[in-house]
Amino acid sequence: MFISTAWAQAAGEAAKGPSTLMSLVPLVIIFALFYLLIIRPQSKRIREHNEQVAALKPGDKVVTGGGLFATIVKVGETDLTLEIAPGVQVKAQKFTVTVQADKK
Repeated sequence: MFISTAWAQAAGEAAKGPSTLMSLVPLVIIFALFYLLIIRPQSKRIREHNEQVAALKPGDKVVTGGGLFATIVKVGETDLTLEIAPGVQVKAQKFTVTVQADKK
């Protein structure tokens, strides 16, 4: 008397869920955006930094990972000898330095 009749959904196409392929489309789109916005630019920065580090030579001005401004005195295989003040030399690993842009 107070309960309304429940109507069953019609069987057929409406009862089926989305296909497996259509379920993967949003995941593929998210991965593509992730690649374009994060992975690709980061790998480009890493490649540019590696090229700069490979081209270092004595006399170049660099900034260490700790923020010290220095001039390269000697370039080794994996390390650099840096002069941070007249007569004060320190060693640093190559990959921790960044080439300082010339200020003109």
